[in-house]
Amino acid sequence: MQRAGTSSNARKIPGAAVARLPIYYRALVEITDDGVETVSSERLATMAGVNAAQVRKDLSYLGSYGTRGVGYEVAFLLDRISRELGLTHDWPVAIVGVGNLGHALANYAGLTDRGFRVLALVDADPAKVGMRVNDLAVGALADLGEIVRTRGITIGIIATPASAAQDVADELVAAGVQSILNFAPAVIAVPDGVSVRKVDLATELQILSFYQSHRRIKERIA
Repeated sequence: MQRAGTSSNARKIPGAAVARLPIYYRALVEITDDGVETVSSERLATMAGVNAAQVRKDLSYLGSYGTRGVGYEVAFLLDRISRELGLTHDWPVAIVGVGNLGHALANYAGLTDRGFRVLALVDADPAKVGMRVNDLAVGALADLGEIVRTRGITIGIIATPASAAQDVADELVAAGVQSILNFAPAVIAVPDGVSVRKVDLATELQILSFYQSHRRIKERIA
């Protein structure tokens, strides 16, 4: 099986391919749990919801080409994707907004399992400051900058109402945070060099609604 001969950093990976790497990673973890040592691009494509040609192209950016008739070595490929996604490091995370969603995120073991350590919880509500969630005391929003600096926070998660999202993003950026995951139903503006990913559950449901509606139309016609 051909392995990477050079660092994948020498070849820039397109954003669309980067977005698929976590999907391949999840599929490979499932395959590993089944005790499978090699996987074909066809099987990986089926699990990831893409076509085999796309899988082969995406993995080629990592310097991994597999072997015709054999496929990819699962352990090696899992390691390559882990390194490319930075999952070999522990990333200190702060969650801002400790409502229902913030609570759920703070208690989600999957974050820790994948190398994201929630080291700070922050909220603007004085009634919540000092309460403990998953062994962490909730800090005050006014202290966000200090919390980020003293705990070495590298990733900020915004789980606030939409009206507070931009102010929180501004404070995270001012404190040096360059990666933000935004769950708030609002578009936030950040300076160049700061990465933002938005999770919009309403939008995803609307997309599902689109497909469901069109499926029903096809059924009526049939």
